[in-house]
Amino acid sequence: MTITAQQVRLKERPTGFPDDQTWEYTSVELPPLAAGQFLVKVDYLSLDPAMRGWLNDVRSYVPPVKIGAVMRAHGIGTVVESRHGDFEVGETVVGMFGAADHAISDGQDVTRADLAIADAPTWLGTLGMTGMTAYFGLLDVGKVETGDTVVVSGAAGADGSVVGQVAKAKGATVIGIAGGPEKCAWLTETLGFDAAIDYKNESVSRRLRELAPKGIDVFFDNVGGEILDSALANLSRGARVVICGGISSYNESKLPPGPSRYMSLLVFRATMTGFVVFDFEDRYSEATEQISAWLADGTLIAREYVAEGGISAFGDALHMLFAGANTGKLVLKV
Repeated sequence: MTITAQQVRLKERPTGFPDDQTWEYTSVELPPLAAGQFLVKVDYLSLDPAMRGWLNDVRSYVPPVKIGAVMRAHGIGTVVESRHGDFEVGETVVGMFGAADHAISDGQDVTRADLAIADAPTWLGTLGMTGMTAYFGLLDVGKVETGDTVVVSGAAGADGSVVGQVAKAKGATVIGIAGGPEKCAWLTETLGFDAAIDYKNESVSRRLRELAPKGIDVFFDNVGGEILDSALANLSRGARVVICGGISSYNESKLPPGPSRYMSLLVFRATMTGFVVFDFEDRYSEATEQISAWLADGTLIAREYVAEGGISAFGDALHMLFAGANTGKLVLKV
């Protein structure tokens, strides 16, 4: 089978927001499959804040994407040809296939998705890395307990919306921080958050003092910056601050100043811990089983914002992510 793949390659490293100069859209004829390989027709791509960090030529938890390489991206698709003993034609699979409409894989770190449990986009969101991040970040790193007050920044995004729901399932009081009245209403009226703070129109510091008068037990941070400082100023004794991301500074050309209220960690005998979901890879099946059960009984609600336009819309769709245009998980329909 001869396939010409449409791919997105890194043309040059961006300063600030990735733009049209960042990407090169190419058509490449894929080679015949070797023994132990299979061909995937990619149906959806996951768009994640971490992608911006992967473009920087700095030391991180994964190597930077090389100039000229296909952009790193998780995807879900269908096996259309196989010379691999463990993957059959017709199976739905999830893996790091890259920003392309077809990809060849050797099966490493590829998992199967059961579309009877959830639709394909959900396997990139609540049942994908998003769900894994929320599950392990809150339960293992944040060590949430019944009765805790949990505050989540970026709460209407992919990770934050799942974190808040898992916290509610564990018996916590949940406060979300999001941008705009519509997102805040979605958090409280649909997802069951106890309260939401609109950082665009309210004082986050003042509202946190009002809503969490005894302090924050777990702060799950996806944003960083001033919002992180506001949370640090209102911790409870023994609080756990979970650093999942810092989207407020991902596109800055200079490093932002560090948190000015970090001494609160000393005052309140609190901890602040960063984590990467890949550290929990050997336990993904545990999280998938539990999250699937929560989806089935209505404890969790999955929401995906599906961007249209195919591979050629990759750059525009990624920009939507940093502009906050999405509610829930952002995916690109290939």
